[in-house]
Amino acid sequence: MMTTALAGIASAQEKTLRIAMTAADIPRTLGQPDQGFEGNRFTGIPIYDSLVQWDLSKEKEPSVPIPGLATEWSVGEDKTKWTFKLRPGVKFHDGSPVNAAAVVWNVQKVLDKSAPHFDASQVGVTASRMPTLRSAKAIDDMTVELTTSEPDSFLPINITNLFMASPAHWEAKFKAASASDPAEKAKQAWTAFAADPSGSGPFKVTRFVPRERLELAANDAYWDEKRRPKIAKVVLIPLPEANARTAALLSGQVDWIEAPAPDAAAQIKSRGFKIYQNVQPHNWPWQLSFAEGSPWLDKRVRHAANLCINRSELKEALNGMMAEATATYEPGHPWYGNPTFKAKYDPAAGKKLMTEAGFSASKPLKVKVQTSASGSGQMQPLPMNEFVQQALKDCYFDVELDVVEWNTLFNSWRLGAKDPAARGSHATNVSFASMDPFFGMVRFSSTKAFPPVSNNWGYYGNAEIDKLIADARTTFDDKARDVALAKLHTRIVDDAPFVWIAHDVGPRAMSAKVKGVVQPQSWFIDIATMSMD
Repeated sequence: MMTTALAGIASAQEKTLRIAMTAADIPRTLGQPDQGFEGNRFTGIPIYDSLVQWDLSKEKEPSVPIPGLATEWSVGEDKTKWTFKLRPGVKFHDGSPVNAAAVVWNVQKVLDKSAPHFDASQVGVTASRMPTLRSAKAIDDMTVELTTSEPDSFLPINITNLFMASPAHWEAKFKAASASDPAEKAKQAWTAFAADPSGSGPFKVTRFVPRERLELAANDAYWDEKRRPKIAKVVLIPLPEANARTAALLSGQVDWIEAPAPDAAAQIKSRGFKIYQNVQPHNWPWQLSFAEGSPWLDKRVRHAANLCINRSELKEALNGMMAEATATYEPGHPWYGNPTFKAKYDPAAGKKLMTEAGFSASKPLKVKVQTSASGSGQMQPLPMNEFVQQALKDCYFDVELDVVEWNTLFNSWRLGAKDPAARGSHATNVSFASMDPFFGMVRFSSTKAFPPVSNNWGYYGNAEIDKLIADARTTFDDKARDVALAKLHTRIVDDAPFVWIAHDVGPRAMSAKVKGVVQPQSWFIDIATMSMD
């Protein structure tokens, strides 16, 4: 049965690219998307720009940060003040200029509670991704200074998450708002802005129907000629169920689906559609609780869980749409290090550890894991978790799955294992990006990242790990920083605060008429460089 959104686009023109997302709702459009990194992928990068962006133009090389709205940047002698030179001549969709004042305004929207346009609803999905940024100051019209709370060599990567919205467009919405109270007036302005947003990205929003569809049109005046869109119109549809997405593709209702149903891969290919996938800096784990009373406090139990999962069998069940995970980073990566523990399939060793910890088939260890039925980077969460549940049952674990809506799970990720939102869970299954050291390690192991500051949901960390983090964060030479990060990863792997299960390969199925598709080694993908027959 067609959804309302699908029914509305079944007769769309051929030059319209129709995409079915895994999200249950349209990611927020007001500048800082929700719905995890699927939000950045579809309502962040297409509509907005950031000072530093990701290079999504290559398939065979890792995606790296490149100049975006900033053409260059440098850090001062005290290592807490960064100077960014802005790209001249860039305009927002409403025609107003992208200048230093606009950058300051966008920092204030998520960090300065006294600013009239401060929006608490955008803080959670932004501040936790750039935790040391404290303020911004215009040096001149095209130069801005960002200040951090401590030396932080990760900052240029972190600010790829801060999208620049038009201050002038927001001011117009604020003036038109009817409320007399300034705070309420600001909320009304952001609501109106979300329905009619203005960024500086390669696409403009032309129609927005919550929970149904978002329509984008090419920004023919986009500043980067290489990314000036060749596709006139893009329609985004939330379709969280994998079989429904697959059926929509096969019936011609959409041209592109995220995360196709693995058991339909052969049928998809036989019907002339293409499936794209590539290794991603992405982890699909269980993140474990170290709160008082958690069953995971015993390292033998954590190691046992990592030894009892047949990842190659899971990969086969997913028709190859995953890579086996033995850690956050794999051997050969500069940050892998030299851990003494390795997650692998060795159920005999796992059972031995569980027996030593006091558990058996007649006395299993009860653990509760919170997950979602779909969502950004969540792959196929229900069948995957059911596979792990059964695998761990054979190793004396009694696993209860608590399935919640994706945005609910994502929001509870920052609230932590001790919060009522965890509903008594001892682990959370939120997939995460690992393309930078903060995202991959620091936010899960620093005591400064305990909830609600960032995503150290399980309260894992200690003084030794904090020292390893400080060593890496204050090292501004790339090779020396790699050495420091390898030491940090070594310690994390040996402690096993995760059950490492899979890395995503970002499978997406598309009509053959979609051309110029580059599937980068990234969570993201660039629609702007594609074309259609």
